[in-house]
Amino acid sequence: MTVRASAGQRVSFLRDVMPWIHRRGCNATACHGSQDGKGALKLSLLGAYPEQDHEALARAGAGKWIDVQSPKESLLLKSTAAGEHGGRPWIQVGSAEQGMLEAWIAQGAPWKAEGEAEIASIEAFPEESRLAKGEVQRVLVTAVYADGTRRDVTRLAAFRSTDPTVAAVDETGKARAEGFGESHVVVTYMRRHDLVRLVVPQPLPAQDPGKPPLFPEAPPANRIDELVLAKLRELGIQPSAPCTDAVFIRRVYLDVIGMLPPAHEVRAFIADRDPDKRRRLIDRLLERDELADLWAMRWGDLLRIKAEFPSNLWPLAAQAYGRWVRDAFRRNMPYDRFARELLESSGSNFRNPPVNFYRAFQKRDPQDLAEAAALVFLGVRIGCARCHGHPTESWTLDDNLGLAAFFAKVGYKATQEWKEEIVFSKAKGGLRHPVTGKPVSPAVPGGGALALGPDEDPRTRFADWLTAPENPWFARCIAIRLWSWLMGRGIVHEPDDLRPTNPPRNAALLEQLERELVGGGYDLKRLFRLILTSDTYQRSSRPNEWNAHDEDHFSHHRTQRLGAEQVSDAIGQVTGVWDRFSNRICEPFAVLPDGHRAVELADGSIGTPFLEMFGRPPRDTPYEVERSCETSLRQALWFINSAELEDRIARGPGLKRLLQSAKDDDGPIVEEAYLATLSRLPSDDEKKKVMEHLAKHKQTRAQAVHDVLWALVNAKEFLFVR
Repeated sequence: MTVRASAGQRVSFLRDVMPWIHRRGCNATACHGSQDGKGALKLSLLGAYPEQDHEALARAGAGKWIDVQSPKESLLLKSTAAGEHGGRPWIQVGSAEQGMLEAWIAQGAPWKAEGEAEIASIEAFPEESRLAKGEVQRVLVTAVYADGTRRDVTRLAAFRSTDPTVAAVDETGKARAEGFGESHVVVTYMRRHDLVRLVVPQPLPAQDPGKPPLFPEAPPANRIDELVLAKLRELGIQPSAPCTDAVFIRRVYLDVIGMLPPAHEVRAFIADRDPDKRRRLIDRLLERDELADLWAMRWGDLLRIKAEFPSNLWPLAAQAYGRWVRDAFRRNMPYDRFARELLESSGSNFRNPPVNFYRAFQKRDPQDLAEAAALVFLGVRIGCARCHGHPTESWTLDDNLGLAAFFAKVGYKATQEWKEEIVFSKAKGGLRHPVTGKPVSPAVPGGGALALGPDEDPRTRFADWLTAPENPWFARCIAIRLWSWLMGRGIVHEPDDLRPTNPPRNAALLEQLERELVGGGYDLKRLFRLILTSDTYQRSSRPNEWNAHDEDHFSHHRTQRLGAEQVSDAIGQVTGVWDRFSNRICEPFAVLPDGHRAVELADGSIGTPFLEMFGRPPRDTPYEVERSCETSLRQALWFINSAELEDRIARGPGLKRLLQSAKDDDGPIVEEAYLATLSRLPSDDEKKKVMEHLAKHKQTRAQAVHDVLWALVNAKEFLFVR
């Protein structure tokens, strides 16, 4: 295709000029899309408002940029010289694009041609392609307009790959298979997007009768396994074997209730020969109250349950809020009801805890409320569209404001009780567009404006739309979160970044989880049980030669470090000495009693420097990424050098129990130490080495056992879920 204008052909800013500007990145933050605009030319960031960009080029500055009488003398075209355009030309002399711009200026720089229809969508071809490594696929792009006309816009589209290590794409739309796996080419034209799926299967060897099968011969445990295995077969990725019983019991305890399994339960579980023992263990754990503690901690992060700055909660309100969240999960409240009770809540922040959803903000601006609701319940990062076009999606300020209008009637009033506040729906209230000054009507993402009655609470209408079974985001968002919490990585990554240009790693699997959730009445425990009982969850974290490169398709379990609270509690379980938690935010200072688990902390302002060092989120935003499970040198040095850890091991009842477990025989001590820390029995070689160490230090037996316990707590295996 060429974009050179022939004689008599009308050139359109909207169809021709604007796409080229976007393709060249002129409206990016580093160029004319910045706050002030480089070279006195300011364009809307990422082309969100083409009308403003047309005004800036064709009308502003008394025709500074274009000269209709002498198009070749236009400043816009003179920037073809490298020295006149920040060191590089934005368009090549003699190119088709230069001819197109000259024709546009000569025709009077029109906004669009007479009768020109608005763009409706784009279509990328092919939708899907299967390539061998080294093969090339050309991507073609067609714009579809409201009047049904179609136009090849490949030359004006922008391309990027979601995984360049699998398939890299150049600016012309040529994609080359670089490695094995799956990638998508994201095509963008005029802020419309489409995807091309590229599959580069890994060739597997023919089945050798003398070796284990490449794929499991046993039937899948459930539908999850069928869909995961189907994807792995398509990509040529062999799954890992099932994990051992010892690995499973430690994994499921930490994932479901956040605790290490007791040593005696590990021993009994390993010895149990019942083939259904894993399912029975899952059922028992899902009924434990500690599950509610772990889920309340995770939701405390998302809901920013934290006294004072930057949220606006008082400690009494934070505690009430945290208890309400915990109780909701203890009673297994359906998730749609949980969301609705938060969104529709009114009343006292002390007496009706869900209203604190509306108080965990400094400014209490309707846009803040809407952006938090969208992120938590939809997984949509619409906050980027607060002041400019979304960088990767078609969201604009109008979309942001339309969602914010649902929360424009939220009001607050104080009472005579200190720090008590009433949240209510105001009889009057609304939102005005900051640019046009016109009233903004509530509008759901991707939908039109809604007409509401004068006495209607807009939040109710939003909750109705949100929790409707056909809602395209609600069930999907929580399904991805739950999967991510158990598997270490979401079907969409990050789990709160749902958008068409961030496609799921396994779309069929995600659709199945959505159906299970909606069909099961939004019972989160039911979905948890389905995932936990799958072979996919119970696979080993040990990769094989065919899946070592796989990060996205769940061929093996993802090893991940324990969360900060789990590390603190695990040390407490092993030593019998727990962290002391306090709140120094406001008087009276709170100091919690001994034995209080870190996972049970409702208020994010209560904690220790240890929790901060190990990545506990500050609860400043609802983003999942605020919690960090990365390792660091500080963490390693703390375990190696901490006098506090030495003291907790030395004076704790954990060491005393080990010494009393066998007074004359060191064998049981070694086994109990491994069971208590790593949730497994030692190997023969490990047991032999530890026994030799204890035999050398019979005169200082207590110190020798102390050293063994310290070494096990310092083991990498202690800090990670395998």
